[in-house]
Amino acid sequence: MKGLADEPNYSIELLEGGATLKDVIDTHVCEQTLAEKNAFFVADLGLITRQHIRWQAHMPQVRPFYPVRCNSSPAVIEILATLGAGFVCTSKAEMVLVQSYGVAPESMVLGGMCKQLSHIKYAAKSGVELLLCDNETELRKIARCHPTAKLLLQVATEAHGEGEETCMPFGSTLKSCRHLLECAKELGVQVVGAKFHVPSCCTDPQAYTHAVSDARCVFDMGEELGFHMKILDIGGGFSGSEAQLEQVHGSIRPMLDMYFPSLSGVALIAEPGSYYVSSAFTLAVNIISKKVVARDQHGQLMDKLTPNDEPEFLYYMNDGVYGSFASKLLDHAIPVPSVRKDPLVDEPVFACSLWGPSCDSLDRVVERCLLPELSVGDWLVFSAMGAHSLGDAHRPPVYYVISTDDWYEMQDAGITLDTTMKNFSLVPYSFQFSPQADAFSTLA
Repeated sequence: MKGLADEPNYSIELLEGGATLKDVIDTHVCEQTLAEKNAFFVADLGLITRQHIRWQAHMPQVRPFYPVRCNSSPAVIEILATLGAGFVCTSKAEMVLVQSYGVAPESMVLGGMCKQLSHIKYAAKSGVELLLCDNETELRKIARCHPTAKLLLQVATEAHGEGEETCMPFGSTLKSCRHLLECAKELGVQVVGAKFHVPSCCTDPQAYTHAVSDARCVFDMGEELGFHMKILDIGGGFSGSEAQLEQVHGSIRPMLDMYFPSLSGVALIAEPGSYYVSSAFTLAVNIISKKVVARDQHGQLMDKLTPNDEPEFLYYMNDGVYGSFASKLLDHAIPVPSVRKDPLVDEPVFACSLWGPSCDSLDRVVERCLLPELSVGDWLVFSAMGAHSLGDAHRPPVYYVISTDDWYEMQDAGITLDTTMKNFSLVPYSFQFSPQADAFSTLA
């Protein structure tokens, strides 16, 4: 299949002839082994489109607005724009990025609770009118810099469950929302709706009941003051699993039907971020150093190892929490990796911890897991690494792939990426086994 752009910004490899994601990883591990052994990502774009199809099946009445800060890879932005998603941006740079892929201003929201004046001014200049707000200071900044803005008020929610201590409360109470609505009326700024957010750590099904009910109260207060309330943002908190999506839909659908029926004319949007990209990205990292310590009978680590002690290994990788594992600093769980080498028969496993290269005490990626003994130069593969892992300051290379099955399934579903995406080339991928390199290698 020929490339689809004259000067593509990136390429997508089409997996043909039985090639798999593992083959692609093996290919690039071989290339890195012969070069500098840098960390890299492999992104399966078919998973993103499948997640979108799943979203349309379960939440057809809710338009997704993707939060760019979750993963701003160009292929992610372009493919979601092609699929018809909107975007939530938190900075001028993110707005410029999204606009470069032809996204209309009305499909963008300037989010974030504390916005720079220059970002608000750029939104006004570029026609991005929908802004998020949850306090009077922000409201007055918006009134001064973007008087034609249309605001969504962030409503505080009570969310309880596992990881509750990391689910920081934010947003305005109903009392504060009333005050903000009155201030907006006084300043001449339009309020058009409300947003709430129930984090994925919340396991209380009643959280959505309370959140939708509170949002309805904000709509009633706004309409009482003369505002045309027409948009409800149900936020993010979608982990990416189909079971969780069904659970959320089951909890929220009856409340939406009750308080925001289709005949009300209220547009429903959401902000699925990790939902789209987490499972699509796989990260390969290299072991650059190791240390052997001892764990005594009381579980304490010691530097000296005696015959009676159980060894524990500290492995240092060429990527860490100040890079692709930044989500660890947000208390997000990092999946235990797989080892990219053929295991020996009955190979023993040992307790170990995985560290980034900074030698900082915070740079512990995985606190404890069981792995066979590794050597410097071995590779580890982390799955589900697409969310909050590709920052602006640290961005390992990303190799994009899509299977032929996913490609043709998209065509059958009416998703014609080959005629709408203009910034990529599609190239065939094939492989052969190379005894000399002991790995798979790409054929031109």
